[in-house]
Amino acid sequence: MSRSTDEWIAAHPDQKIPNRVRLRVFERFGGICQETGRRIGPADQWDCDHETALCNGGEHRESNLRPVLRAAHRKKTVKDVAQKAKDRRVRSKHLGIRPRTANALPGSKGSKWKRRVDGTVIRRDQ
Repeated sequence: MSRSTDEWIAAHPDQKIPNRVRLRVFERFGGICQETGRRIGPADQWDCDHETALCNGGEHRESNLRPVLRAAHRKKTVKDVAQKAKDRRVRSKHLGIRPRTANALPGSKGSKWKRRVDGTVIRRDQ
């Protein structure tokens, strides 16, 4: 009997991956961790990792999942979050958006005042 749908697609990003889908993902990759290349044994803890992370525009669907050992998954998640933060900073920089400083130190580049070499103080926007 064939499945009525080609693949599982989550209704929302926080939806738990059903055990039947985890089993299909595990079997599709032959029980091999896709980060380390190690065979996943019965005693090993493993997760379904998103090939393209959700925070980087990936979809929460079966075709974007792969089996990864838990320790390797945590390391990959750290890299994914760091990449997302860097992308946001670069995009903001290119759009001319700068983070607002809470309290700029007097005379620093964040301050609206600057001191000239001769000692006079002027507004930075002049």
